Amino acid sequence: MPRSNQPRRRTSPRRPGEPSDDGEVDLNRSRLGIPATESAPDGVWAVRTISSGYAQKAYTCPGCHHQITPGTPHLVVWQEDALFGDEAGLRDRRHWHSNCWRGRSYRYR
Repeated sequence: MPRSNQPRRRTSPRRPGEPSDDGEVDLNRSRLGIPATESAPDGVWAVRTISSGYAQKAYTCPGCHHQITPGTPHLVVWQEDALFGDEAGLRDRRHWHSNCWRGRSYRYR
């Protein structure tokens, strides 16, 4: 029997962030590109939602000081109007539980 020249199909599902073989656009990955902006008494914040599929590392939430385990949906937050510029704001980004971010107390300077 002759061999087929067709490429083999993938048997395992794609992992998040892995490029597809057929040029298909991963909509969840493209939605991660634009964070929402929230204005609060302590500044302007960029807030990006991380779904459970993309949450692959453990972090400590600054709101409750508990662990955010891998696979837990959460938020990544950084200050848009950081004193030392945008790069400093990105460097100081933090991972928050969604409820902790919504119920946080504003620290007035």
